[in-house]
Amino acid sequence: MLVPLSWLKDYVDIDVTAKELEEKLFSCGFEVEELIEVGKEISKVVVGLVEECEPIPETHLHVCKVNAGAHGTFQVCCGADNVCVGGKFPLALVGATVYMTAKDHVTVEGTMTIKKGKLRGFDSEGMLCSGVELGVKKGMYPGADYNGLLVFPEDTEVGADVKPILGLDDYIFDISITANRPDCQSIIGIAREVAAVLNKEFKMPALNYTETAVKKDGFTVEVLAQDICPRYIGHYVYDVQIGPSPMWMQKRLALMGQVPISNIVDITNYVMLEMGQPMHAFDCDYLEGNKIVVRRAANEEKIITLDSQEYTLNENNLVICDEKKVVALAGVMGGENSEIRDTTKAVMFESAKFARDNIRKTSRALGKRTDASPKYEKGVDEYTTVMAMQRALHLIDELGCGKVSSTHVDVNTGNSVDPKEMKVSIEKVNRVLGIEVPNDDILRIMTNLQFAPKVNGDELTLQIPAFREDMESYPDVAEEVIRMYGYDHVIPTFLDAAKVTAGGLNTKQKAELRVKKALCATGAHEGIHYSFFSPADLDLLRLEENDPLRTAIRLMNPINEDLSLMRTTLAPEMIHAIARNQKNGCLSGRIFEMGSIFVPKALPLTEYPEEKNTVCIGVFGEGEDFFSLKGIVEAIAENLCIQFTYEETKKTFLHPFQTAKVMFNGEEVGYLGKVLYEIAKDEDMRVDAYIAEIDMSKLESQYVNVPRFTPIPKYAEEVRDLALVMDKSVRCGEVEDTIKSACPFVKAVTLFDVYEGKQIADDKKSMAFKVLFTPKDEEFKADSVDGFVKKILKNLKFKLDIDLRS
Repeated sequence: MLVPLSWLKDYVDIDVTAKELEEKLFSCGFEVEELIEVGKEISKVVVGLVEECEPIPETHLHVCKVNAGAHGTFQVCCGADNVCVGGKFPLALVGATVYMTAKDHVTVEGTMTIKKGKLRGFDSEGMLCSGVELGVKKGMYPGADYNGLLVFPEDTEVGADVKPILGLDDYIFDISITANRPDCQSIIGIAREVAAVLNKEFKMPALNYTETAVKKDGFTVEVLAQDICPRYIGHYVYDVQIGPSPMWMQKRLALMGQVPISNIVDITNYVMLEMGQPMHAFDCDYLEGNKIVVRRAANEEKIITLDSQEYTLNENNLVICDEKKVVALAGVMGGENSEIRDTTKAVMFESAKFARDNIRKTSRALGKRTDASPKYEKGVDEYTTVMAMQRALHLIDELGCGKVSSTHVDVNTGNSVDPKEMKVSIEKVNRVLGIEVPNDDILRIMTNLQFAPKVNGDELTLQIPAFREDMESYPDVAEEVIRMYGYDHVIPTFLDAAKVTAGGLNTKQKAELRVKKALCATGAHEGIHYSFFSPADLDLLRLEENDPLRTAIRLMNPINEDLSLMRTTLAPEMIHAIARNQKNGCLSGRIFEMGSIFVPKALPLTEYPEEKNTVCIGVFGEGEDFFSLKGIVEAIAENLCIQFTYEETKKTFLHPFQTAKVMFNGEEVGYLGKVLYEIAKDEDMRVDAYIAEIDMSKLESQYVNVPRFTPIPKYAEEVRDLALVMDKSVRCGEVEDTIKSACPFVKAVTLFDVYEGKQIADDKKSMAFKVLFTPKDEEFKADSVDGFVKKILKNLKFKLDIDLRS
């Protein structure tokens, strides 16, 4: 929100510097993002009187003698076509800084310092300036948009600094307005706060106007969607005289980045900035019929807006219509078919309150953001809607650009714009603050905020203005008191049940950090994605319609369709991440993400969904395969001091013969496998990709596990190689588990060979394992390990029908 200091001074007697006011605004809860000094780059530019002006032969230049008052008289060469004897123009003295313009004399390309120089052999001690060279925009001063020298009136003091004359001594506050204070998205809204914090009187702008007896007979307004348009005011103005608005108005609009257009249009923009109420004026000659209708648009209905853009609407959009056509997109922009023209003789002024969510959705859906739409999105109160119409009609009267008729239509739902009474306990207010604010200070603060306070014992009675929709109960009163009383009065204290702790991470946080570090140690890089994904991501995974992963929570107001569902799996985003890397030339890598998935217990939601902490791992490129990914998954198990087992499974988005589910204590906790070829092709992948997903919420009971030191064995370890013949259906993991369970001295079992061929039956395979035996309390005897091997072979035969290969 841009707020010029000069404009604020119309409503408050400000007796502090701009910097001091910035600090006071900070102290009462308004963040000044930037304090802009309007003429900061301009220096040593004064009013110069041209006393002599002679053309330089065969050029467009003139050599001039310029009187700068107390600064002296200088010879200056000038190429402007409007330089003349007796004219008063801005003179940049030697050493002055001004803006440097491009060849088009409009575009600013930085600043420059004026030096003595020569032009066509003539000395030049300074420069006569145009408006562009001083940063003066159209509307800030008469003739600022002319491609020539800026001309001062005859009575301007020679040698005077030009900055006060041109308004370049002003300051603009760029203030961040919080969502709960839409009443402050205007000049008077900030002025009210400034008056309160400076303990000054707030001067309301004039709202009076004179109505004539003229009426627009039979004119009516019909609101068919009062749920999203609770108040609509229309007022008829006739005998309109279109012309430029006065310079004071143009200057303020220009300071706020608005381009002055005409008096009627400028009044609507001025009131929007001053009061915070967007307004619109319809040319009555282009309104068909004698009625304004506010309704929802019909599906496929079209409108061409003031910027000549055509939009196709639907029933979610609110429109303003005459009796035959749409003339405005409510809260966003007027229609081209009813705009103010040079020939306009009568207008219908509009001031309305529209539902903030409807305007926000319309603006986003159509991709159209205007000066009006953000104000409606944050909220416009009905008090301001009424006051803004009065202010606009006052300006019509003041500028003499039309006559105000007595046709005034206010269609509303009965909401009052009068103050509402609120009673609160002073003791409760002080309890919220943790300090006792004197009653006199509370009365002063509430009075400055226009709450008309009265105190009766512990009871504080307030009259809350209709523009303060954020005031609901005593905590809101406490906030108003402390931000004006000063946060420095708050004494830091502990809550009754507070404890002093050393801080640090809890067990869950420590375990998750350990897992992340373990994954990084495998060469993986951590990635972070949005917690939302697209319905198309579920289709990418080739999921069945009844797949639980499709039971995703839909956002009520998503940024776009790609971020419209709360994610139920991390797999799609990992696949997209791998594809993005490959498209950008990164053809190998390891990525992991640790984040939440959201599993609803039922849809529509009746309670909070279950948030499951999940790890997703993706690998791709040379040297990466199913087993390298399995090794990374094993790193998680090793870090948590547990063991995973693996079983064959199927996933619609993974290779049917390179997919396994990850098991822990008989429960499935995840999966791993190769990304399906068709999916990789759809994503334009150039190398194979593999992903794994582990449900960490099922492993939280193991977070207390930490690696413990095991002494190096005192006695020599023994190794035996076992070549085993088994059915092809037997899995490696089953064999390893059976070997380990058969002998407590087995420390490790490692597969080192798989064979299928002539020496064994067609329905059999051979797997060779290296088995490591570690002694505990005493050294193995000569025949001990042989006994262990016999026991292992016996178990293998009994449980899996496995024989030792001969």
